[in-house]
Amino acid sequence: MTTHASNPALPEGVIFDMDGVLLDSEPFICKAACMMFAERGLTVQPEDFLPFVGAGENRYIGGVAEKYGFPVDIDQVKKRTYDIYLEIIKGRLHALPGVHDFLAACRQKGKKLALATSADHRKAEGNLREINLPDSSFDAIVTGEDVVHKKPHPEIFATAARRLGLDPRHCLVVEDAVNGVAAARAAGSRCLGLTTSFTREQLAGADWFAPTLADAPPDVLSW
Repeated sequence: MTTHASNPALPEGVIFDMDGVLLDSEPFICKAACMMFAERGLTVQPEDFLPFVGAGENRYIGGVAEKYGFPVDIDQVKKRTYDIYLEIIKGRLHALPGVHDFLAACRQKGKKLALATSADHRKAEGNLREINLPDSSFDAIVTGEDVVHKKPHPEIFATAARRLGLDPRHCLVVEDAVNGVAAARAAGSRCLGLTTSFTREQLAGADWFAPTLADAPPDVLSW
């Protein structure tokens, strides 16, 4: 990717995934989904969900149901999973290291900010509330309900960039999941891969790597 002389301050926007980037909800949504299936008489294992991390709750829950040949009404079981989830995160879900400082640094450098999460709006709203990050922290919020195609399809990041009024090629995407990194690359964006959920090797498509936003390389905000 080339930085144009007429616009030296790339990236112009930063698009954040939510889970594994701003917070770590994976243990809680996994527990909630396991509890939901248990209520229906099916015992599932936490590792059953790994292939579907970052693909949105429809696929996260539906993929495991398919694995066990267990028919579900996805809207009904997702609602029940969220009911459980929003209860168990109270007082237990926290921002990951560096989140608030990194967002402040982005603002200081004049970057536009978007949240692009495969989760539904209900989960995103509950998560942001729990980590004391108001909706106004972002210039645009895109959830899984706003797009047809889920990650690794690039639609969610292309949509977020469009809502920021930017070219995806001028945006940095911050992701932690294999599907998310693939989606960022397909959108034409550069990507900072956080190793909160997967290894550096698994996130090999990213341009930069860091354990958390507290450790982000300085040049991710100035190519």
